Amino acid sequence: MSARTRVVVTGIGVVTSIGSTRASFWQALTSGVSGVAPIQAFDASSYDTRIASEVPGFDPLICLSPKVAKRMGRTSQMAVVAATEAVKDAGLDLERESPMRIGCCVGTAAGDYNELEAQHEAFLDRGPRAVSPFCVPKVIPNMPTANVAITLGVHGPNFAAVSACATGAHSIGMAMAVLRAGQADVMLAGGVEATITPFVLAGYQSMGALSRRNDAPAAASRPFDTGRDGFVMGEGAGVLVLETLEHARARGADIIAELAGFGMTSDAFGIVQPDPDGTWAAAAMQLAMDDAGMSPADVQYINAHGTSTPANDRTESQAIRRLFGAPPPVSSIKSMIGHTLGAAGAIEAAATALAIRHGVIPPTINYETPDPECPLDVVPNVAREARVTGALSNSFGFGGQNGVLAFRRA
Repeated sequence: MSARTRVVVTGIGVVTSIGSTRASFWQALTSGVSGVAPIQAFDASSYDTRIASEVPGFDPLICLSPKVAKRMGRTSQMAVVAATEAVKDAGLDLERESPMRIGCCVGTAAGDYNELEAQHEAFLDRGPRAVSPFCVPKVIPNMPTANVAITLGVHGPNFAAVSACATGAHSIGMAMAVLRAGQADVMLAGGVEATITPFVLAGYQSMGALSRRNDAPAAASRPFDTGRDGFVMGEGAGVLVLETLEHARARGADIIAELAGFGMTSDAFGIVQPDPDGTWAAAAMQLAMDDAGMSPADVQYINAHGTSTPANDRTESQAIRRLFGAPPPVSSIKSMIGHTLGAAGAIEAAATALAIRHGVIPPTINYETPDPECPLDVVPNVAREARVTGALSNSFGFGGQNGVLAFRRA
């Protein structure tokens, strides 16, 4: 491995259905707690799918004034809360840092559909003058990362990745590139999504992508299980504090894990269907390991994309088997928090770093009947203690956009 800039994780902030601090999230994750329940955000009684993984009691006022919060969409609010928590978790004193040396890359796959749908309804009911002047700034996908910078007062590189369900992973990978290029000392990187709305739910339902286990919400998301029937929509945010190793050491930071590599490819196959033989997903994993100077023997855990859809889980299993003769343990936390779309890669990256830190692999819950097309050790139902010195976090998005992060013990 060349003597280039090394990048480490020093802080984690999450907003999820099972916990919105690093400690509460990790405790629930390793306990196998499900955050899936009947939808509360709106009346979903006319839908075929009436369950989701919502963040209960989300309150942006824990770090925003009512006036400022009102000017942000739910996506921005969640991003700011997660970023603020990440900075706190990292023990990063922003007053003592150069603001131009701290940047942000917090992506979202969709933008704020809560606001878009509300303003469109107002427009149809009462005409153009009813549309809020904050509509566009709330909706556009770059605003979560912009609002993180505005709230925290940091002036370094600021941009957002938009790559469907690979958004969070791509954001973290691109932030690492900024640090390696010497353009910042610290990057707040991750993803956010808040699209449990009537229109978005209808769109995914029409695709046939969602689970219909309305009578058993907690058992609905079941990656790699023969009985899986689709994913469960989730919402939330994940933000990592990434620093150069030199900067982290200079301030005496507690290092959670090293972000050692990143790989990305394109299936260039279909708009929603992954390439069924898994060639390009496997290539992204290989590129991440190459970037990190790791081999398959150095990987003791893979945090899977694991959506609980028949095609994705089968393809990902094939990709892993293609690359690893004897695959390491693989688990999907989507079994607990659902599919948080643009936030998924970031929340899962946080879980991967914590697995390395604590020596515990979170489980894949709801695993009852093994699928012969997914011949993997999926850490079924119960967390497992294991010494993890190297791990991958997989993210694969609609359009065939693949992103894989490689972590190792710092």
